[in-house]
Amino acid sequence: MRRPGPVAAPTILGCFQALGSGSDLSSLRQAAKNGEAFYEDSGLPASMVKAKDARTWYSFAVAYVHAWWPHAAAKSREGMTDTLANITPVLTHDLSGRPDDAIIRRALREYAFVPEDRRPEPTPEIAAAIRWLEAASLPLSALEDARHVRAVLEALALLMDGSAAATSTYRRKRAVFHHVLEYAVELEELSANPLHKVKLRKAKVTGDVDRRSVVNPQQARELLIAVSYVGRTRGLMLVAMFACMYFGGLRPGEAAGLRMKDCLLPKQEWGVLTLEKTRPESIKRYTDSGETHDERGLKHRDGKATRHVPIPPELVALLRAHIERHGVAEDGRLFRTSTGRTFSGSAISNVWKEARTYAFSPDQVGSPLAARPYDLRHAAVSLWLNAGVHAPEAAERAGHGVDVLLRVYAKCIDGQREVANRRILKALAA
Repeated sequence: MRRPGPVAAPTILGCFQALGSGSDLSSLRQAAKNGEAFYEDSGLPASMVKAKDARTWYSFAVAYVHAWWPHAAAKSREGMTDTLANITPVLTHDLSGRPDDAIIRRALREYAFVPEDRRPEPTPEIAAAIRWLEAASLPLSALEDARHVRAVLEALALLMDGSAAATSTYRRKRAVFHHVLEYAVELEELSANPLHKVKLRKAKVTGDVDRRSVVNPQQARELLIAVSYVGRTRGLMLVAMFACMYFGGLRPGEAAGLRMKDCLLPKQEWGVLTLEKTRPESIKRYTDSGETHDERGLKHRDGKATRHVPIPPELVALLRAHIERHGVAEDGRLFRTSTGRTFSGSAISNVWKEARTYAFSPDQVGSPLAARPYDLRHAAVSLWLNAGVHAPEAAERAGHGVDVLLRVYAKCIDGQREVANRRILKALAA
């Protein structure tokens, strides 16, 4: 076993001869002058052994993916992989034979940053890109130099085409980079998180909803009618799913995971949806099931947690009609294709895009008004708040924290300015 200890002068002289001249010799002399401990088996000082044994950024990033993969959801895996694929090409030496950037990115996303049991057989160009990355990658310790950290942040602030990334995109990727560096500090491979030394400011993200995207009840109903006219059967099979997003405030993944046993649907009264599962969509290589949809627990909640959402009679009637007309999948899911599969995100988006052209004027089609199916959820929560539903109750139904709810939907609450003005006038009169 190697251990630091005093080394006789001849051994140090032997190291000088083995190393030759230049920066290594200079470092060795400096270590001896500083009184550093030397390893008996190699005759090298502790600082040089540490540098010699240090991992490259590439090897550490691969190890990080393997460590965190089992604990992350498919979407988190996708985001983690995408961010590391942005970072890794930046942290390389200027080594000859560099592959095309698109090939490097494919090699990282589809091969290197995927667990070994999920990796496809690499093509010759992918294998060559991996060999180049292994040889060209900077050591992890290079991140102690602020210029490398800044280079990474500047890369994360740009899209693949060189245009500026949205502030939310930059902040999300920066958060991944921060977590990777914190992991390196935890393993004592970095002395401190070097990200704290570099400031690259982007505009602050408020995260609030654009009130221009929020439809009123009449517009929402017109959209649901328009959906029913899309395609021969696809639109009809999705009407009730979109209705769940508007009348119940469900997220798309929650609506996709809704099962018959989750629904209490009386004939003429309010019903209740007991949400337990969600089916978010991702790329197959990131899911546990190997399909595009994984079944998971509710967002931001314990895996076995549930959420009870009261739904108005109008939605109850739509769901009862949907079940009577289309039945349910073998596992009880309400919304599925004719073959029993979950509707893809692209299919849902295409139906919605076509329905907007039927329900809206050309000017409205070109506006942010209900531009995405998710905007139905925003419209639902905005409606609740404007109807006077207390924030804690609205937050519980939406599956939000109260602070997040009020921050996100602050601009969608109508009438507050007039109320404030009346209160101020009353105070001034007193």
